[in-house]
Amino acid sequence: MKSFWRFLCCRLLLRSQILRSVNSLRSHGGRSSGHLDKFYCTRVNGPLSTNMPFQYPNAYRDEAVVDHYHGQPIPDPYSWLEDPDSEKTQAFVNAQNQLTLPFLDDCPVRQTFKERMTELYDYPKYSCPFKRGNRYFHFYNTGLQNQSVLYVQENLEAEPTVFLDPNTFSDDGTVALRGYAFSEDGEYLAYGTSASGSDWVEMRFLRVEGAEPLEDRLERVKFTCMSWTHDGKGLFYNVYPDQEGKSDGTETSTNLNQKLYYHVLGTPQSQDVLCAEFPDEPKWMSGAEVSDDGRYVLLSIREGCDPVNRLWYCDLNTLPDGITGLLPWVKLIDNFDAEYEYVTNESTLFTFKTNLEAPRYRLINVDFAQPDQNLWRELIPEHHKDVIVFAVCTFSSCLFVCYLHDVKNVLKMYKLETGEELKTFPLDVGSIVGFTGRKKDSEIFYYFTSFLSPAIIYHCDLTKSPLQPHVFREVTVKGFNPADYQTTQVFYPSTDGTQIPMFIVHKRGIDLDGSHPAFLYGYGGFNISITPSYSVSRLIFVRHLGGVLAVANIRGGGEYGETWHKAGMLGNKQNCFTDFQCAAEYLIKEGYSSPEKLTINGGSNGGLLVGACVNQRPDLFSCAVAQVGVMDMLKFHKFTIGHAWTTDFGCAEIKEQFDWLIKYSPLHNIKIPEGDGVQYPAVLLLTGDHDDRVVPLHSLKYIATLQHMIGRWPGQSNPLFIHVDTKSGHGAGKPTSKVIQEVADMYAFIARCLDLSWVN
Repeated sequence: MKSFWRFLCCRLLLRSQILRSVNSLRSHGGRSSGHLDKFYCTRVNGPLSTNMPFQYPNAYRDEAVVDHYHGQPIPDPYSWLEDPDSEKTQAFVNAQNQLTLPFLDDCPVRQTFKERMTELYDYPKYSCPFKRGNRYFHFYNTGLQNQSVLYVQENLEAEPTVFLDPNTFSDDGTVALRGYAFSEDGEYLAYGTSASGSDWVEMRFLRVEGAEPLEDRLERVKFTCMSWTHDGKGLFYNVYPDQEGKSDGTETSTNLNQKLYYHVLGTPQSQDVLCAEFPDEPKWMSGAEVSDDGRYVLLSIREGCDPVNRLWYCDLNTLPDGITGLLPWVKLIDNFDAEYEYVTNESTLFTFKTNLEAPRYRLINVDFAQPDQNLWRELIPEHHKDVIVFAVCTFSSCLFVCYLHDVKNVLKMYKLETGEELKTFPLDVGSIVGFTGRKKDSEIFYYFTSFLSPAIIYHCDLTKSPLQPHVFREVTVKGFNPADYQTTQVFYPSTDGTQIPMFIVHKRGIDLDGSHPAFLYGYGGFNISITPSYSVSRLIFVRHLGGVLAVANIRGGGEYGETWHKAGMLGNKQNCFTDFQCAAEYLIKEGYSSPEKLTINGGSNGGLLVGACVNQRPDLFSCAVAQVGVMDMLKFHKFTIGHAWTTDFGCAEIKEQFDWLIKYSPLHNIKIPEGDGVQYPAVLLLTGDHDDRVVPLHSLKYIATLQHMIGRWPGQSNPLFIHVDTKSGHGAGKPTSKVIQEVADMYAFIARCLDLSWVN
């Protein structure tokens, strides 16, 4: 329940917590050519010109397709690209890949980048250990394995052995582990597998002793919780049993009517018990979580990606015959006014993390025996500036609370009974990306990373006094000396005077003379904070292409709580684009780079960011890479899980919200640039044929329009390309081999377009 809903948000999810250092990009590859390819490849958009170095595929424009929004006609000539299975769409994809791939093949630094990426990425990667039953588990990747492997050991000193190896799920590494949950006694494991990056999951089960596979299989699973009842008999999970058509990740049909079921181990899925459904609210989604004491199951219900939820619960002790049908839910909170996230409970006294009257979050106590809101009590108040990221209750009723202070994590410990602050754990400038420890555990582990440090895993024994965390594992990368680089955080003004934080990473001692290529990344949406993380590919750009890395924490994210989020959503969405453009102007003004050397990048909602900024300020950038971007802001809600994003974007079916969306929708705002010598930057769109989060039609329609309107314009000499990967989704579960090729392609494209040379 704590995190399932974030999968609804159109974020470019990284492969896993333990592989945060990898940029989740699209990979090298493409469909085989078909009989329609010649039609697309032998013609260009408009008459040939000596100023037109690229012959773009001539995509058919159906001028008869016109949608009407509140009396305003909006042409949609490439709506046929919304059918991923049509021969015309597949031929268009083939033709685009056949244009893009030779260009990438000819990039001078491509092979060198790939070799260096392979060399530097070949370092060990670990997750935090966690205890289940009497055993310890952790994920480990030797360096270049496609998927990280789950290991088991009897104690922390014992030799780990392989427990579950996702690399055996498929020959090419494109079937990945997607979620897992151990039973309370640690004797059973439920885990999900996902093929080709799709959000669809098949759930399987193991007996932990001997890693013995069980026959149970659960299908049609998507955006699911996995929560065992403490008797170990079964678990709660979510499905879309009525999904129309295929469900392999290549479909575009809307995900509606999710249901919560209970599966009893050893029985077929057809006998699973329906526990919650919302027939009058087909867009609602839920996640169940069994309380620490096993007595209650809590149901969090959401209608989109906004950080608000209803909270229902059921006392399992009141079910004399067990779970046999729809549960008798008690509706503790039955509105969408705030977010309530379960932390722990002592009998009927529950602790929740909430943004109720606290945009930066606080902890409150609610007694289920006296649920009157007037009797709720504040345990840890909202901080005047810092945001509570998570709270975990561990041994001896210790509360560990992680804060975000100016986009840097701080870890503190409190007493559960009183909320008294006990200790602050020292951290450098960076992020906590993993934390393990439960109420029954007498120890914790937490995982720290930064722009220059891949991983430090700390361990703290909670039975010892004074508490003193020590380094359990620290990972270093051969051939990379962090002392050669520096990370700076600056605060620059947006056009309305708001101070926007931005991290800048570069080699020490560089001259700020505007000569350096810069790579500017942003996201700005869905209350998601972009904190410091380690990326081998970005550091190669800094080291070997002489680059400057900049990460702008623009409005729309969660860096300063819900107020910061709301300042960049719905009618305020333009603030995100303006903040990002001001970041570019700051880099230019301060001498880090110049418009001729500046690349912008973002994925998913960040791909929308890139598309909007390219349309609005083509003069400000020379290269733009948009990954799995949301480009059609008038129709996004009609495909797969897009309806969940209307809480952040709005919906074109509402007049006021249409007026917001039409002003910045990347697909609908492409135009010939104004000003002498101004053209669109070099553009590379990246998407995957199994992306059922942000379906590929967004990128296909955008590139078709861009090539038609800009590609045939004599003033455009920069390339406008797309690469559609096969057996690839929104980013999660991407095998290492593909990721390495992808970043080599992306940075080779940047290097060629900006005329960058490799520096040893």
